[in-house]
Amino acid sequence: MPQLWDISPPVGPHSPVFPGDTAYAQRWAATIAPGCPVNVSAITTTPHVGAHADAPLHYDPAGAAIGAVPLDAYLGPCRVVHAIGRGPLVGWDDLAHALHALPPRLLVRMYARMPLDRFDHALPAFDPACLERLADAGVRLVGTDSASVDPAASKDLPAHQVLRRRGLAVLENLLLDDVPEGDYELIALPLKLVAADASPVRAVLRRP
Repeated sequence: MPQLWDISPPVGPHSPVFPGDTAYAQRWAATIAPGCPVNVSAITTTPHVGAHADAPLHYDPAGAAIGAVPLDAYLGPCRVVHAIGRGPLVGWDDLAHALHALPPRLLVRMYARMPLDRFDHALPAFDPACLERLADAGVRLVGTDSASVDPAASKDLPAHQVLRRRGLAVLENLLLDDVPEGDYELIALPLKLVAADASPVRAVLRRP
């Protein structure tokens, strides 16, 4: 049997979200009782909660919603590379030890332990020049265990603009704490949300 890594953090009332975004909340519309055979709940939250895929619409007013993006970037060979504690901006030199013969998808572990119960205002991010070079090397999807590819206080979002310009897919908030460096198969399909700027994903890695 292939070995499987679940790289999706738990999602619930204590899940951190970007300051000002919509926190997770759940209410019960129906509960099992005489005359009611099922539990049914309603959930309110940002589509950027937990492990998620940003859509071009998130950083481009003319960009595609997540339900319209091609799915092939989110499924297939990938490499996990460690750049732990290399922030605030992870650059090419921080990844260079593992960039030979790159597959089309690259996941970068930046935390020793991902913060699961708080938002990190000093979150590690990407040097935009690094994303440019990764795109030049044939990478089509970049993933991170950080909440953003840009610093939390950024207003011009230069790394997101590289994603837009180069057509790179992105996954954020991945839980990579226990994943060794190496090559895997990534499965992290977004929901077909036809008007949304992002979608939660159940991201997993597997290796034969």
